[in-house]
Parts: sequence; structure tokens; C-alpha cells
Amino acid sequence: MATERYNPRVSEPRWQKQWAEAKLFETKNDDPRPKYYVLEMFPYPSGRIHMGHVRNYAMGDVVARYRRAAGYNVLHPMGWDAFGMPAENAAMQNKVHPAQWTYQNIDTMRAQLKSMGLSLDWSREFATCDVDYYHRQQMLFLDFFGKGLVGRKVSKVNWDPVDQTVLANEQVIDGRGWRSGAEVESRELAQWVFKITDYSQDLLDAIDRLDEWPEKVRLMQRNWIGRSDGMLIRWALDTKTAPEGVGELEVYTTRPDTIFGASFMAIAADHPLAKTVAEGNAELAAFIEECRRMGTSVAALETAEKKGFDTGLRVVHPFDPNWTLPVYVANFVLMDYGTGAIFGCPSGDQRDLDFANKYGLPVVPVVMPEGGDPATFQITEEAYVDDGVMINSHFLDGMKPAQAFDEVADRLSAVSLGNRPQGERKVNFRLRDWGISRQRYWGCPIPMIHCEDCGVVPVPKADLPVKLPDDVEFDRPGNPLDRHPTWRHVDCPKCGKPARRETDTMDTFVDSSWYFTRFTAPWEDQPTDREAANAWLPVDQYIGGIEHAILHLLYSRFFTRAMRDTGHVDLAEPFKGLFTQGMVVHETYKGREGYLTPAEVRVEEGEGTRRAFTIAGGEELQIGSIEKMSKSKKNVVDPDDIITGYGADTARWFMLSDSPPDRDVIWTEAGVEGAHRFVQRLWRMVAEAAEPLKAAESAAGSEGVAGNVSKAAHKTLKAVGEDIEKLAFNKAVARIYEFANVLQPAFARLASGDGEPALAGAARQAMEFLISMIAPMMPHLAEELWAAIDGEGMAAERAWPAFDPALVIDEEVVLPVQINGKKRGDLTIARDADQGAVEAAVLELDFVRKALEGKSPRKVIVVPQRIVNVVV
Repeated sequence: MATERYNPRVSEPRWQKQWAEAKLFETKNDDPRPKYYVLEMFPYPSGRIHMGHVRNYAMGDVVARYRRAAGYNVLHPMGWDAFGMPAENAAMQNKVHPAQWTYQNIDTMRAQLKSMGLSLDWSREFATCDVDYYHRQQMLFLDFFGKGLVGRKVSKVNWDPVDQTVLANEQVIDGRGWRSGAEVESRELAQWVFKITDYSQDLLDAIDRLDEWPEKVRLMQRNWIGRSDGMLIRWALDTKTAPEGVGELEVYTTRPDTIFGASFMAIAADHPLAKTVAEGNAELAAFIEECRRMGTSVAALETAEKKGFDTGLRVVHPFDPNWTLPVYVANFVLMDYGTGAIFGCPSGDQRDLDFANKYGLPVVPVVMPEGGDPATFQITEEAYVDDGVMINSHFLDGMKPAQAFDEVADRLSAVSLGNRPQGERKVNFRLRDWGISRQRYWGCPIPMIHCEDCGVVPVPKADLPVKLPDDVEFDRPGNPLDRHPTWRHVDCPKCGKPARRETDTMDTFVDSSWYFTRFTAPWEDQPTDREAANAWLPVDQYIGGIEHAILHLLYSRFFTRAMRDTGHVDLAEPFKGLFTQGMVVHETYKGREGYLTPAEVRVEEGEGTRRAFTIAGGEELQIGSIEKMSKSKKNVVDPDDIITGYGADTARWFMLSDSPPDRDVIWTEAGVEGAHRFVQRLWRMVAEAAEPLKAAESAAGSEGVAGNVSKAAHKTLKAVGEDIEKLAFNKAVARIYEFANVLQPAFARLASGDGEPALAGAARQAMEFLISMIAPMMPHLAEELWAAIDGEGMAAERAWPAFDPALVIDEEVVLPVQINGKKRGDLTIARDADQGAVEAAVLELDFVRKALEGKSPRKVIVVPQRIVNVVV
């Protein structure tokens, strides 16, 4: 066989065509083999895939191909998270319908993904903007509504007055809308919500059972759900200041033990008491209006300057009728957490301390470190938030805070204010119900109808789907559905009178909260085929970015529970294993006119220096920091360029080899070229020895070079399989590099005609093992190598080989050697060496002889196969 260079531009499309024609990756639900469901988070069709997609989908594909070879019926589907604002923005800017923009992008990205050689079941493909998909989503909505899991409530939202839409907190940048740049307002709107809080405790408790999830993700979810054990305390309003008909202020606190450190009360700007007082106070009304313009983001409120307005109201301390505290409206208190009111203890909370210092309020230390002097302990600029002992707290003095908590709770629950206890224990959650209303066109229509006589009425299932109208105008901001001449007008399904459709569409997070379930039977008329969903779920291995660690994963966990409770599935958790991959990063290049892409830059290295120049004009550039690939910094590499220039297998191999998969990978031209050289090296190695390999019978060698080849082959096969199962792709790659180094001289002997039959058989088996090991990572090259040695069928159809346990046992063992309990070195010795042989070998080691200084050891302790300790 000629040893011409391997040409991926010819090879890769050919094998992709053969896989597709054989329908090799189409999955049957009635396949009797054990199931394995691997899924990467599906992409938004923004126009083109990026290197982050290449890394993400390459990892998932390795798992899918390996599990298939290992005897599993693998489900590995692909779809498109296709609704959302970018399509509407494109419609406004480019005078194109969102559907046309979206489906054109899908066509482009599908072709790019196919060029990567991914073993995807394209027969199950769908986009969330397909009517077929959102029809079933509307069915789920109605089922959730019937179960009481959907509600409508007035809540605070970020409102963009120019785009006339609700913005997520992430879309508010420095108080302004991310697209319009307009100052965002905080508005109260009637919103459709999913009652995720019904599952708060269950969602929290189940986190402990997600033992195949990264701990950092589990911690993030725990914090987001945010269970706190505290108290509701009712503070009586001082009758001399209280508005008519208002007698108390209810506060939720997690620190009732600090009640004697209270110096003020703070209520949210939209608290009913604040609104009542503002009716007769224009200055307070203006302050409340200012608070409305801050948005609703917790992060924004935490970083904003703390401001307050003294309402003139005062409350009476629960343990001292002669002690009253002022009531402020404060911009950092949220109405949707607790009761929308707090008591401020400046000595124990930094936010409260900053507020107290700003407004000249008392700061009384109530907790100090154990062993401190209460007479001299003070708080001035930094609050004390650690454990300690109670001081300045009357009957609580000397107690630990936990004991003081119980004492306050017991005392306040035993007395009444009005006809209720003045205090009661209460569990609170940070988690809020999920507001899904969006004032946008390109989303799933909410299947509800507003009737003046009947109220809000669900669309009958028989009338679904509620389709988006095609004839919409994007000539001005706002929701085109609101101004459509006919679409929103409909008869009430209950009374038959004229009514109007709901014009809000669903948050796109809804679309991605159940798509993994739909993949199990996307052809069904119902949202799920319950039997198929129960058989495939949970997803065995889910792969995606850490940026989805909270909302997408939490919403999906809620949705699965809601689908269980409405009869669509029989399980609660959607994802068994979760892996969050690192980002793809690249250094940046900047010239006089701004940033340049790597394709426009030539980098020169020499004598420890690196310099960058433009390819076009030779301008020297500033080499910047290594950052996540982004369009703004132009440090992006186009996957098409890499696949065209080097081939998909090179891109996949580099992405898998360069660093642990949970860490960032630095994209470098040198790294890609190194991966490409290895592809060519494997091809040459096989091509040159192809004839003897084709003629050989696959068999393990027992001695000499053949024995060494077989031992290396079986050990590597075992280790690579274990690495892939642990998603340690970079370790698997490193082992394959080492294995290739072992094979190369043996193959060279074969190619030269110098190999005996035993070596040919061992080399043939080793080559078969190598092809199996690289097939999940470089599937096209694996097919070419398999064809080159006249392998039967396709490499992608082959079973994962079995290793011989006798050949993976090391004949030697490395024992750590300690001297007086401290490790000083290692001893390599035959695994079956007896204790006397181990002792004798240890005493001959240079570092042991040096430590003994010619003397005999007091004792040599040998723990077989584990460790040796020499006592001097």
C-alpha cells in the first residue's frame, strides 16, 4: 500500500455518508439491550457553531460511541432551543421573519455538526419553535393548570419602556435594558407563574441523592433554593404614629437572637404599609418611585448604595414597651422575600451596619467572641457575623446564639399580639415561583383566554395548538401579538362571547425544561409515550456548561416532577449523571484599529519571546490575555476552518487531549498541528505495515516483542475504557499516545519483513484494539484504518474488545520506602518477591545505605504489596 498522506477532506464525508445510509445511529425503543441515554445541552441556532460546541459535542459523542461498542442501546439525539429574543431582533434589523432566520440558521448549524462526524440520531430532531413541539408544550401547560401548578400573580418585573417588554435580571446592565439602553423600571405586572415553590423542600432534599453531579453545582442549587429556619415576629406599631386600621408590622428573621441589637425596621418600597404612608407624603412617594427604577435583581440591590426614607412610624420592641424603633422604607428590602420587612441589627449584619452608620442609628453589639470583654467590645465599621456569646441582651446574656434563638422563640410564641402569637417558628425559602410570561412574539403561546364574564379560561385541548400567526409586523417595539388585527380575538370557550387570547408567550426556559423527555418518543401525539419516557429516563449522562447550573437544571427538575404528578412520567429526577465542561479560551490580539481574529494574525516565537503581526500588513500587535472565545474580543476560531484545514478528527482529538474536560482548554495552533501530526503518524504506521497486518491472524503474543506488544495492548485497552467511563478523556488520549510509541517499532519490523508470525498476530490484535480505542474520538480515521487492514464491516459497529485479565497484571510492583516513617524513595521489585527478598533489595538502595551509615537497621517493616518502612 502506498503511504500517501491521509486526506480527511476525502475520507470524512465518505464515512459520514456511509453511516447515514446504514442508519447506524438511529435508535429503536424496542431494542432489548440495556439502555444508555447521553445528551449534550441542545444549542440555540444563532447562526454558526463555535469551538465550545465542538468540545461539548465531541465529549458526548465519545461517551455515545463507547457505550454503543460496550453493548448498550444508546440514545444520542439532537435538537434546537429555537425560540427567543435574538430572532425578533433579527426580524427588526434585517426585515426577515423570525421563523425564516431561525430555520436558515438551523440548516447551517446542522450541516456543521454533521461535518464533525457525530453519532447523532437525526431522525428524532426537532426545534422548540416547531408547531408540533409547542403544541405538546401547551398540552403540558393545561395539565399543570388543572393540577394547580400554574397561577397568575402580580409581581415585580424589570420593564424596558422602549422595547416595552419584561427583561430577565441578566438582561439589565447597569440599570439599563441590554438592547435599548433605556433606564429600566420596576413594574408590577400580572404574570403567569409555575408554582415551583410547591416542591421547594423536595427539590432541596433530593440534591443529596444526585451523587453523580458535581458538588459545586449541587451547592449552587442548594443556595438558590435557600432554605432558612427563622421566625415570624409581629411588632406592634406605636399607636401615636400608626395609620388608622394598621396595628402591627410582621417581620421574618433568621436571627431572632439579635433582637436586642435592633435599631430600626426596614420595609420594601412596595410594602402595603409604605404605600399607605406615601398617600399622604409626596417625598416618600417620590422615593418609592426612585426605588422602582432600580430593577429587581438581587445582585443589583446588593451593590447599589443603601438608601432609606424615615416614614415617621415607630414600632414597639416585643420585650420592652418603652422602647420604640423607627420604620424606614429601604431600597435593599425585597417584597418577595419573607414578609418584605426586616428588623435591622447593625452589629450583626454588614448591610444593616452601613445603613445605620449612614443615618446615624444606634449600633449595639449583641454577640461577641467567646472570651471577649463585653465592657470594651465595640462594632464600628465591620459587623461581627461569627458565633460567640450574647451580650447587652438582658435575659439572653451569656447564651450561645442558638440557645438564644430558642429562648426568644419560646417566649414570643407564648404571648399574643391581637389574637395570634407574637412570634412563631417558620421555614422560609429563597426560591420564588417561576414567572414565565414574556411580552414577545417568538415564543410558545400561553393557551389561555380572557373573558369579561368568565374570567381567565383555558383553551380546550381539542382547540390546540394555539399557533403563532405568520403575518406579524416588527416595525416598532413591543409585542406584535398585542396589535395583530385578528389573532387575539376569539370566542370564549365557556360562554361563547367575544374574548381575547393571552398575548404573552412562555419564557424560553420552559422549552428546554422537558425536551429531553420529548426525545424519547418525538412522534407521539401526547407530550410523552409514558412507557418510552420511563424506559429511557433519567438521562444517564448530561453534558453542558456551568452557566446552566441553576436555572435550567432546577426548572428541568421541577418540570419532571410536575410531569410525574400529571401522569406523563413516573420519575422525579431527569438527569442521573451531570458533567460541566470547561470553556475554550484563546489569547487576544489588538492593533491600532482594535481586536483581530487569530486567522488574521501571524505569531513568531524565539528565544523565550512571542510577537504577533497582522498577516496582511505586518503591523505588530499587542498580545493580550487568554480569555473565553468571544465575538467582542474576536479571539474566535471558526470550526469550519479547522475541519476544512485539518479534519474533524483532528479538532476532536485536540479538544479531548489538551486538558481535563472540566477545565478550560487553551486553543493553540501548535496544539492543533500536534494533533494533526498524530493522525498522520497513525495512518503511516498502519499503511506501511498493512500487508502483513491483513494477512495475520489476531492473537496475543506470549513472549519477546510479541508478548510486550500484547501486554501493552491489553493494559491500554482496560485503562482507556475506564478513563472514558470516568470522562477522563485527556488521560485516555495520553495512554493512546504511549501505546502508539510501543507499537511503532513493532510495526516497523513488520513493514520491513522482519517480523515472525507471533509478532504479526500480536500486532494485528493490538491494531484492532487501537482502532477500537480511537473510534469514539477519531471515528473517521478509525474507519480508514479498519478498512486498511481488511476489517469486516464498519469500525463504528464493532463491539468493545475484551481484555485478558492475565495480561493486565503487572509483574513488578513499586513500593514506597520510608525511613523512620518518612518517605524517601521507591523500590521496584517483582510482584511475587517474598519478604526476605524485599528486605534485601531495600537495604541495597542508595538512600537507605546512606541513612544507615554502615549500621544495621533496628527493624524493617514490610507491608506486602503496599509499603516498606526502615527503622534506623
